[in-house]
Amino acid sequence: MRRILLATALALLPGLALADPLDLSRQIGAQGLATTGAGLAAVASPAADQQFALAGIRFLGAVERALQLRWQVGLEADWTELPVLRLPIPANPEAREIRGADITALLGGIIADMEGARQALPAEGADFALEIDLADLWFDINASGGRDAGEDLVTVAGLALGFGGSWQPKPGELVIRFDSADAAWLEAYTHLLAGLATTIQAYDPGPATDRIVNASKEIYALWGESQPDNAWDMLFGKQVDRLTILLRAMEQKPDPALAKAAHDHFLKMISANRRFWPLVLAESDNDREWVPNEAQVSALGIALPEGTVAHWQAVLTEAEQVLNGALLIPHWRYGAEAGINLKKLFDDAPAIDLIGMIQGEALLPYAEKGPLMSGQAWSEFERMMQGDALMIAVFFN
Repeated sequence: MRRILLATALALLPGLALADPLDLSRQIGAQGLATTGAGLAAVASPAADQQFALAGIRFLGAVERALQLRWQVGLEADWTELPVLRLPIPANPEAREIRGADITALLGGIIADMEGARQALPAEGADFALEIDLADLWFDINASGGRDAGEDLVTVAGLALGFGGSWQPKPGELVIRFDSADAAWLEAYTHLLAGLATTIQAYDPGPATDRIVNASKEIYALWGESQPDNAWDMLFGKQVDRLTILLRAMEQKPDPALAKAAHDHFLKMISANRRFWPLVLAESDNDREWVPNEAQVSALGIALPEGTVAHWQAVLTEAEQVLNGALLIPHWRYGAEAGINLKKLFDDAPAIDLIGMIQGEALLPYAEKGPLMSGQAWSEFERMMQGDALMIAVFFN
């Protein structure tokens, strides 16, 4: 179970290595992501392994920059609405106030980094094999240029998973050997993160962030020197502020081009995932795998029961049909013959009227008669995974 949890936490961390086993891994451990990535980007005619390495470093660089922003502004790990902002990080005693421009820059940076990672990927079908020791990976969270306490990858992931930051892999204990199939896996994940970031970006949460941050300062100024006679603000104040930012942002009509771009990213994610699985199934070796087929065991100790891949493909098929509007999303008010066309929702994305959507009136422009998604594919996958379905789904993408 612990290995499955660790695999889920590491599911956003692609493989990095060079032709000589673990050379790049040790370089990252000594110099960090930015310096190593700059060296790879300067290679005039990179080999396929170097291209994959650069793509992976650019992907990880997006995670690093998000964590750096969190450290700068003291953003807590409960901001789960934003991509890659959930992992706990060391506290910054001199954190500054968050600004709307920070959120705007974060989202734009994630999208640009994911595009950069895709551009660096080797050509489809290029054969390579790379090794990475997860003990070498770290994020320069405080932007000091050095590897400080609390910045190791497994320390950050372990805190979120209940390891208390005490467990660390020994050198060589968690070495992953990535191959050409994993390039499709990484491509799929770049589209997932870009799709999530673009969806949020379409509603431009920057102005709403500034509005609520400023309002909160005015609210606290009203306290004077007296403390409140209850603990409600201490318990719920930050959560209410965050929810209000989200709701205020969604009150505005989103950027239509960005909404369509997000929809395109999600479809391309499924397409890349479909290319990934046949490549994995064709493998006959069993050498420190990342995502294994049903005859392999991953380097993290994950073994898949027979039928897993077929059931996951069924989940992808239903998701693709929903994104394309071939299957409709049920609504509790629309009966058994009609539902919401998600493609129409992305094509003409509305301002979010939460009450109207729950009641049904606000979604009527996107409602139509037709076959409804059943969720049966996911239910069958869930039964097969015996309680680990969500974690495995994140790992699979």
